[in-house]
Amino acid sequence: MPDTPATGPLAGLYRPALGLLTDLYQLTMAYGYWKQRLHEREAVFHLYFRKAPFGGGYAVAAGLALAVDYLQNLRFADEDIAYLASLTGSRGARLFPDDFLAHLRELKFTCAVDAVAEGTVVFGQEPLLRVQGPLLQAQLVETTLLTLLNFQTLIATKAARVRDAAGPNDAVLEFGLRRAQGPDGGLGASRAAYLGGADATSNVLAGRLYGIPVRGTHAHAWVQAFGDERRAFAAYADAFPDDSVFLVDTYDTLDGVRHAIAVALEMRARGHELGGIRLDSGDLAYLSIQARALLDAAGFGAVRIVASNDLEENLITSLKQQGARIDTWGVGTQLVTAYNQAALGGVYKLAALRTADGTGWDFTIKLSEQIAKTSVPGILQVRRYLDDHGRPRADMLYNTAAPLPEALVLVDPNDATRRRPVHPGAPFRELLEPVFRQGRRVLDLPTLAESRAHARREVLGLDPTIRRFLNPHTYPVGLEKSLHDHRTQLILAKRPQRPA
Repeated sequence: MPDTPATGPLAGLYRPALGLLTDLYQLTMAYGYWKQRLHEREAVFHLYFRKAPFGGGYAVAAGLALAVDYLQNLRFADEDIAYLASLTGSRGARLFPDDFLAHLRELKFTCAVDAVAEGTVVFGQEPLLRVQGPLLQAQLVETTLLTLLNFQTLIATKAARVRDAAGPNDAVLEFGLRRAQGPDGGLGASRAAYLGGADATSNVLAGRLYGIPVRGTHAHAWVQAFGDERRAFAAYADAFPDDSVFLVDTYDTLDGVRHAIAVALEMRARGHELGGIRLDSGDLAYLSIQARALLDAAGFGAVRIVASNDLEENLITSLKQQGARIDTWGVGTQLVTAYNQAALGGVYKLAALRTADGTGWDFTIKLSEQIAKTSVPGILQVRRYLDDHGRPRADMLYNTAAPLPEALVLVDPNDATRRRPVHPGAPFRELLEPVFRQGRRVLDLPTLAESRAHARREVLGLDPTIRRFLNPHTYPVGLEKSLHDHRTQLILAKRPQRPA
C-alpha cells in the first residue's frame, strides 16, 4: 500500500508544503508544548459537528481524500521556516526561536488516523475523524482538517438534499463556480456536490482534477451577440450539432422555445437532434409546462428541459408539486455557497492524553453551559446498529480504551433520561476505520465516483422521516452507558462547586 507523498488534488493545485495552512495559535501552542517538553506526549483528538446542517436530520461525510492528501504531504518548506523566523511579538522579539523552527523543519507526520468513509451518513456528536499521536502533531493539523472536512461535508449534504428533491430520474448539474467563494471554494464545492449526488459540473478545472463529468449550455451573451435568437441557435447548432442546449429566455421565453423548435427541425433534417432547452427566469413551473407542450406537439418529446435560477431543494420540491415539466436541474449559488447555512460548525477536541508515566490515559473534557457543547472523553468509536435489511437503526459512541459491558444501553448525550437498550446479537458495523498508522497510509481510498455511489446508498438507506426537509425525525445517537457515567463524573469533578 502506498506510503509515499501523494500527488493528489491539493498537492497538485497548490504547492505540496502546506504547513502554514493553519491558524497562528496552532503554531504558538506547538511551541508551548515543545518548550514544556509535552510535544511527544500521546494525545487523542476527535473531529465532529454538533448538529446536522440545514435543519436536516443527517449529514454526508466528505473531505477525507483531501485530508489524506494534506497529511501525506505535511511539511514545512525552507521559505515557511524563514517566514516564521520573521514573525515578532508585541515587543518586537521573535515569536519562535531557531531550535523550535529546526524541529518544525524536520517534522514528519507520525500519527494514527481513523475516519468515517466519505459518503457515509453521519449525525451530530459522532467523530468523523480521530487523530492519535504526539500532541504537537495532533494539535497542529486541527485547522486544516476542519476547513477540509467542514466545507466538503456541508456541500455534500446540500447536494444530497437537492438530489432527493430532484428524484432518481432527473439530472442535477452543479453550475455554481461564478458565485462560489473564490476559486478554491468553487473547486471544493464541485467535488463535494458530485460526491453528494450531482451528476456533473460546469467547472472545467474540477472536471480535470477530480474526474467529474462536465456539462454546459450557452449564455445570454451568445444570443445577444447575434442580435437574432433564431440565428444564434442555428449558429450554436452548427458548432455543436449533437450537443446543443439552447437558452430560450433572452427576450421572450415561449417565443424562444418556438425558435428552438424551428432550428431543431433544421437539425433533424441534417441527421442531428436538439439535446435540450434551458429556462433561466420567470415562472419555471408554468413555462416548463408550456414549453413541454410545444416541444411534444412538434415531435420533440425527447428534448430535455433544463432549469436554472437560484434553485435549491425546497424550490425544486415546490416546482415538482406544481407539475413542472423539468427533467434537468442546474443548481448553482444555493448549492456551492450552502446559501442558507454558511458553515457546518465542526469542532476538534482533545479527548485523551497519556499519563506522564506512559502507562495509562487521562481522559479530558471541555465543559460548557450547554450540554450539547460539552465534549465526550475517551478514544471513541462509532458503532452503527442495523436492522434485518442492513439499514441504520441507532448509533453508539463508546470508549475503545475501556471494556464494554455485556448489557449495552445507549444514553442520549443531550438528555440522560432518554435511554435505549441494545438487543444482544444486533448486527452492527464500526464507522471509524484505520487510515494512517505511525504516519503511513494503510487504507486504499475509493475513487470519487465510488464514494458518490456509497453516499447515495447511504442516504437511501435512511428512513424517509429522517430525510425529510421540514422537521425531520431525530436519528438515535447515544453514549454507551459506562461512557456516559464517566463523562458525568468528569463534569462533576471539573465544574466549580459554588455555594447557593
